[in-house]
Amino acid sequence: MSTLATPLKGHAPPPEAPHPAAAPDPATDPMVPRPFRIVRVKKELSDTFTFDLVAQDGAPLGFRPGQFNMLYVFGVGEVPISISGDPAVPEVLVHTTRAVGTVTRAMWAMKAGATIGIRGPFGSAWPVETARGGDVVVVAGGIGLAPLRPLIHTLLNQRESFNRVMILYGARTPEDILYKTEVRAWRGRFDVSAQVTVDRATGGWSGPVGVVTRLINAGGFDAPSTTAFVCGPEVMMRAACDALTRKGVARGKVWLSMERNMKCALGFCGHCQWGGAFVCKDGPVFNYAAVADRLPVAEY
Repeated sequence: MSTLATPLKGHAPPPEAPHPAAAPDPATDPMVPRPFRIVRVKKELSDTFTFDLVAQDGAPLGFRPGQFNMLYVFGVGEVPISISGDPAVPEVLVHTTRAVGTVTRAMWAMKAGATIGIRGPFGSAWPVETARGGDVVVVAGGIGLAPLRPLIHTLLNQRESFNRVMILYGARTPEDILYKTEVRAWRGRFDVSAQVTVDRATGGWSGPVGVVTRLINAGGFDAPSTTAFVCGPEVMMRAACDALTRKGVARGKVWLSMERNMKCALGFCGHCQWGGAFVCKDGPVFNYAAVADRLPVAEY
């Protein structure tokens, strides 16, 4: 005799047990972080550091210059940070940030071998393709050089696609210059004009002193054919965009990267709303012509 239960005549069979829900897949769910291992930590400045990361699943994280990731420190929290590496080397994910809050201070204490969660990449990118065939001016202030670094890598990797390339960088002091070795290498290239100015000269500094707009005002580029990319403190970006347009660069050919209080990175939470835009998905890269009237506004 069979021991299997048979439903009584006229009675519905018992319902099947529900199947357990599948775990979210970090590869397809933008709200789920992927685990990455820290393979290198470099202290750039007294409060600024760089992580080199590789995915634990071995899959590279492709990105476009100007995009950002959400970095998650397990048990602490999550923070948006621009990607600072070379898009041509997606196997190694690079992030440079300053230790200024709870999450980034926890990151500052992490060592090589530790695991961190990554969501992304998110946001708009520097439109490198629009600059081909013309002059390019990259204007950075302070740690604003970090979001511009992937763009600079791309410009140098594809140097033959552009006419004059100028990198104009302003730092508070010589000790605050980010990526010192790379900046020195850029300044030594014959096919790039890389200039650095500091607000305050220390330690025998013999270079320019003053705000970065002084370098813009000195010219050296063909304004009608120039595309400009700007990143730094907002007061510096306002001054730089104004200086560029006064030199004759069209507003529609000036691009800047904004930073706001981003939380979800998908435009759901509304924390980063800036006028009618969400910085996390409509930005962080914006065209100056579209946002010039909003730049003086600190927060909405």
